[in-house]
Amino acid sequence: MISINNLNFHFGSRPMYEDANLHIKPKDKIGLIGLNGTGKSTLLRIIVGEYTPDSGSIQMSKETTIGFLNQDLLSYETHESILSVAMQAFEEALILQQEIEKVLVEFETDYRDELVDKLAGLQERFEALGGYSMQASAEAILEGLGFTTEELQQPLASFSGGWRMRVMLAKILLQKPSLLLLDEPTNHLDLPSIKWLETYLERFEGAVVVVSHDREFLDKTTNITVEVANAKLNVYAGNYSFYIEEKALRNEIQKGAYENQQAHIKQTERFIERFKAKATKAKQAQSRMKQLERMDRIEDVAPDAAKVNFSFKFSTQPGRHIFRLEHMSKSYGNKLIFRDTNVHVERGDKIALVGGNGKGKSTLLRIIAGTEPIKGKRELGHNVIMSFYAQHQLESLSVDNEILQELQQAGSGKSEVELRTLLGSFLFTGETVFKKIKVLSGGEKSRVALAKTLISEANFLMLDEPTNHLDMQSVNILIQALEQYEGTFIVISHDRYFVENVATKIWYIEDYQLKEYPGTYHEYEAFQEKREKEAKKEAVNAPAAKQEEVKPKQQRDTSEYNALNNQLKQANKKLNEVEKAIQRLEQELAAYETQIADPKVYSNVNLLQETSLKFQTVQKELNAKQEKWEELMLEVEDLEGKLAD
Repeated sequence: MISINNLNFHFGSRPMYEDANLHIKPKDKIGLIGLNGTGKSTLLRIIVGEYTPDSGSIQMSKETTIGFLNQDLLSYETHESILSVAMQAFEEALILQQEIEKVLVEFETDYRDELVDKLAGLQERFEALGGYSMQASAEAILEGLGFTTEELQQPLASFSGGWRMRVMLAKILLQKPSLLLLDEPTNHLDLPSIKWLETYLERFEGAVVVVSHDREFLDKTTNITVEVANAKLNVYAGNYSFYIEEKALRNEIQKGAYENQQAHIKQTERFIERFKAKATKAKQAQSRMKQLERMDRIEDVAPDAAKVNFSFKFSTQPGRHIFRLEHMSKSYGNKLIFRDTNVHVERGDKIALVGGNGKGKSTLLRIIAGTEPIKGKRELGHNVIMSFYAQHQLESLSVDNEILQELQQAGSGKSEVELRTLLGSFLFTGETVFKKIKVLSGGEKSRVALAKTLISEANFLMLDEPTNHLDMQSVNILIQALEQYEGTFIVISHDRYFVENVATKIWYIEDYQLKEYPGTYHEYEAFQEKREKEAKKEAVNAPAAKQEEVKPKQQRDTSEYNALNNQLKQANKKLNEVEKAIQRLEQELAAYETQIADPKVYSNVNLLQETSLKFQTVQKELNAKQEKWEELMLEVEDLEGKLAD
């Protein structure tokens, strides 16, 4: 299918690949892994021809078609509906559909046999391309990726970047290429959508190469693992779990071979040093020197992934009861989120809050943090000190601070040695602790913000999607940190490996209530699967006589219908206005980000302060508009539901 031979590629003077080889066969399901910056995304771009290798060859069969999901697709904008965008995958069928419509118009006045034959040929080809089912296919995939039926007719431009990426993924899947290249496909998906994609890829008949930091996703969708390391492509004949075991075995063998070779080298060097000056042995010493020069040196095994060797302690011990909500209800307009629900958090709880987007997970954390008004009783326990980490808090990092300086100003009172030890655990070593916040990547900023959260005196942590933008090594560090943390925490995450390793209780939202499963995530999954099977079994076995008869809908009073319809129109109007405002503010924010990164700006203290102040003002306004958008969206959904009843 695709054969990569002796690939060499450099970014400037830095070698990304040196004599690298890889063969992709039909139906291969490959997980492409490696540390950040090793060239995983680069390899995908080389395969599709966006980057040209310095040398080597990439041979591809003529029948190979490629679908490439990458982060650049986020920039695609249109006011067409998301259904129309997804259906662009059926390009040839859509053209045929237009031709069929033209012929049908002609057929109204012209009955020639030639026209009949032409129509029959067009319809036959249209059917062969799946034209009659293309809309149903597009709807099924979009809904599988988390869109509601009502959202399918909304313009792409009205959705955030993560939801737009889902539309582009749907379009690529509908094209059914013979090779799928997926660069971090789970970044913008919630848990139900990730599971849907896993099932889809398991059944996909073509080949797949996926770059992902989600271990469980890789385990369930791949059967080959390719590690990018030392400018090579190292192939392992199994999924990610197999790779972990196999690599440990290979490292053990390599370590033994390295140590044996080092012992041989030292012995040979001692012989040379001892006899090089003796005439009778000089020839032998010279021969052994040449032998050493010609020897292929075995590399030592790279050290294990970073270990957290920092003690996360706090001076104030809380009481037994950390937090309580009693008879709590929450709604946005007419959209109900929680109804008369109770929440209890006890000291030492390690809780993961799971479920699909839009269920109210982040809302619940904000309620606990005290930033969301509610009906009901909210009570924080004795001596509880709370800290809340969410993605938007990355914006609160001081862009002009160095990393070490940012932690020093966090008020923990820890020494520079302690802070540097912690930063070393979070992969900031040596001089990197003096890098400015403004030059860091999204993942690096996440690590700094997490480190700040963990060194606080908080004995109760709330973490909203802390693994976003983190690679596998960084996720491992966070797991170790939370394992050592002696306090209480609630975490929202769609990374199942992470949740399985940190949580001992699972929270989920069902029927507007918060419910708890007292066990690990895998135990919770088994519990939910059992419930679903039992529900299906009951539905199948229910006697026909006892099945509830479907009652015809009562005719709604016309005045009530009109009132609801008018409310929906007004809500949609407000929603469109807020969407336009968000788009404008996002553009302003991007412009200020560009200015802050400009050397002319950040070298001028006054200009940088002025620009940063404007940036923060726009960011606050954008956050407020996004909250308003969520409120209006929930109101629209509620009104649409009432009209459909």
